[in-house]
Amino acid sequence: MNSKDVAKYIEATDGISKPWLLVQLRMKKLQERRSEISTEEYMIELADLHRDLMNLGEWWVGIEDEVF
Repeated sequence: MNSKDVAKYIEATDGISKPWLLVQLRMKKLQERRSEISTEEYMIELADLHRDLMNLGEWWVGIEDEVF
């Protein structure tokens, strides 16, 4: 699955309001650009993605039936 497929999935499932899906899209886009950027830039962007993901916290608490 490439970033376009992930974006289509997010759009088709009304996932634009689901930040964990947007993090996945960003990760896929970063993965696709890996060969075009420096290791330092990649690590900085990866750390940024990780921070954003960790800031989501336990987003699923209370809505487990809806998201899993």
